[in-house]
This record gives sequence, structure tokens and C-alpha cells, in this order.
Amino acid sequence: MHPYIAAPGIYMRIALLALSLFGLLILAIASGAYSWWRMADVQIGVHGLIALILGAVFSLLLGGGLMALVFYSHRHGHDDGPRNPLD
Repeated sequence: MHPYIAAPGIYMRIALLALSLFGLLILAIASGAYSWWRMADVQIGVHGLIALILGAVFSLLLGGGLMALVFYSHRHGHDDGPRNPLD
């Protein structure tokens, strides 16, 4: 088989995967909207707002720090496989 010709049924698998992921996205959006509307009358106090803000800031800092470590590791060759000493 030529390397540029897709295997039989690959497009059906891709379509099924895309349809499944789209269905999960719709389900997540619908459940989030339902929860948002059900809790419209809930009030968050000052301590809740502080906890929410600190949690969001900490999550962003942690994600940014981990991404910085990924870039640092890649730039300095820590992600490379083992080297052959005879090369």
C-alpha cells in the first residue's frame, strides 16, 4: 500500500471520533448551562470570592510554571533519548 493512501475505513473512524467528541462537547455545555441557571440565586460571600480568585490565580501560575519547565527541558535536551557513546 502506498504511504499516502489512507487505510480502508480510516475516514469512518475519524468521523466517528469527531462525532463522539462533538457530542461530549455539547453534553458538557448543556450540563454547565443547566447548572448555571439552577444556581442563579446563589450568593457567594467575600471568603468565597477570595478563594475563587486565589484558586484561579494559583492554577494559572501552576500551569504557566509547568509549561515553562516543558520548554526549558526541551531546549536543554532533557527530552532526548539515550545517546549512544560510540557515536
